[in-house]
Parts: sequence; structure tokens; C-alpha cells
Amino acid sequence: MRMRVEQSVLLVVDVQERLAGVVADGTAAMSEVLWLVRVAQRVGVPVIATEHCADKLGPSVSALRPLLPPSAVVHKTHFSAVSEGGLFRAPEGQRVQWIVAGMEAHVCVMQTVLDLLELGREVFVVDEAVASRDPHDKALALERMRRHGADIVSREMVAFEWLVHAGAPEFKSVLRGFIR
Repeated sequence: MRMRVEQSVLLVVDVQERLAGVVADGTAAMSEVLWLVRVAQRVGVPVIATEHCADKLGPSVSALRPLLPPSAVVHKTHFSAVSEGGLFRAPEGQRVQWIVAGMEAHVCVMQTVLDLLELGREVFVVDEAVASRDPHDKALALERMRRHGADIVSREMVAFEWLVHAGAPEFKSVLRGFIR
């Protein structure tokens, strides 16, 4: 199965101030998340972001906040973003394909992915855009998500599948602005 603009939603899980500072390669992962958000917006894919216990972990990182309308942010206390139901009430939350990025890979990202899969969603986890405090935990989480049916993909796989072909109206601007 390929990722399609009209079926996709980008889910950014808990890319928050306090988490970004403690995960391994947090700056790099955050940069990849921002890249994905900008590409999604360029091609018309909606973005939903979650914030886990924002009163303790802080809001989404400052670079992400201006990119999202308040209606695209779902607050949660459960590790899985699916558990409290707000994820599906967000704009475009009923889409079938979920492209997932965020923190921490072995906790909130993984539990959300497993629940999305259980509900019959097609899930794509962007390898370089997920992080954990311990790289070993990230590796185990990616393997477990893969075993349960998630596709582990790269950011460029996502972008080029959304674009479909070189004649797509957004192709040149995405190529110039995002593909190095």
C-alpha cells in the first residue's frame, strides 16, 4: 500500500519542550518532524499533534506551535493518543492512513500505533522522525510496530509517495524547498 494525500493524516506525537531535550538525537528528530509538517502542509495533508500532560511536560516545541491551528492539537493523559478519543474528533481524524512521528518511540508513539492498527488504520512510522531517550528502546519499538503491521518508512518515502509523479503541481516546490 502506498501513502496517498487524500487518505493521509500526519500525526505528531508529543514533540514537547521537556521531551525534546532528553531524547537521544532530539534536535535531529525534531528537525525531521518539522520537515514532515511543512511538506504535509505544502501538499495538503492535514496535521494533528498531541501533547501529553502539557502541564508537566510543557507545550509542543516553539518551532512547531506556529505551524498548527489550536484545533489540530489534542491534549492527553493516556500514553496512547487513541485511548481518550480526542484523536478522532480532531479535523481529518477519520482518515485511514496515519503517518506517525514523535516522542517517545517506545511509549506514546508505539502505544498509539498499536491502537491505530487494532482499529484497522494503515500506519506508517517515519524512522528518522521518532526518538526515545535510549536508542535501544527506539529500535525495539520500531521492530515491534513493524511486527504488528506498521510500515517503517523514511521522510523521503513519505514525500515522494504523496507527490506521486514529477508532474504533480507541488513537485518543483517540494523538490526545491525540502529535498536535498
